[in-house]
Amino acid sequence: MSLLERLNRDGFVLVPGAFTGEALETLRRATQDATANARRGNWPDVRTLPKQFPPWKVDGPNPAAEGIWGVQGVMHPDMPHQPDFVRVYFSDAIVAPTLELLQCSRDDLVMELFNLLVRPDYDFELRWHRDDIPATATAEEELDRLNKPAFSAQWNLALYEDSSLVVVPGSHRRARTDTERHADPYEKVLPDQLVVKMEPGDIVFYNNNILHRGVYDSKVERMTLHGSAGHVDGAKLRARNVLQHGLRNWIDRLNFDALEGHEKELAEHMRANLVKMGQDAGDVGFSLQG
Repeated sequence: MSLLERLNRDGFVLVPGAFTGEALETLRRATQDATANARRGNWPDVRTLPKQFPPWKVDGPNPAAEGIWGVQGVMHPDMPHQPDFVRVYFSDAIVAPTLELLQCSRDDLVMELFNLLVRPDYDFELRWHRDDIPATATAEEELDRLNKPAFSAQWNLALYEDSSLVVVPGSHRRARTDTERHADPYEKVLPDQLVVKMEPGDIVFYNNNILHRGVYDSKVERMTLHGSAGHVDGAKLRARNVLQHGLRNWIDRLNFDALEGHEKELAEHMRANLVKMGQDAGDVGFSLQG
């Protein structure tokens, strides 16, 4: 069964051992430095505890003072080890599965998000959610969005063992059941749920409107790169989900000196598609509350 067939059936698909050896060690060093820098209060864009969704509270002299669970914008030109992150995002290990899952050409790709999810300063959980459909949506509203093409490939790349992502397989193809709709937002177990277990170097691609949650253990090291790429035909549909993360503030400063040849050409083209998305979208607001 192909990657696309598995994604369509389950709402997620695991690509084992995509990064190994020195490539994996390089990313571990880069993410450790980026995280340490953020925990010291030296990075202005972090996912602050206990807030689940953007915008995060990052004002004050130390944005990380109350604890963090993520570091935003790892391709930002001021990010430590930025070239290492750029090389990953535009690597064949990411781009090839993305092209297969989106069933498109390289010209159709839009640069989207690239962030880092880290061990929280205290145990932390996300509620059950779909990334771009609010919990208040009716069954009809859910189906209206779910029946449209996803127009994006979202992924997690684990640099250490990671069992944080919990999904309900197949829920990207249907409205919530009565049980799911009326469950506690932090319900420990929903029918048919699955904990996605990842080994170092594994990538999981998933439909971001699958019903899912995150469970984060402060005692377990976590460095998981979290990214997405889009399809130009979905720019209007994807704009809010992408632009709410603040890329507009620095995308014009991003350089691709770490890349060469077809990878650099692809990067420039994907950025241009993102810039056009931002120009066309206007004020997009935020997808979810909380």
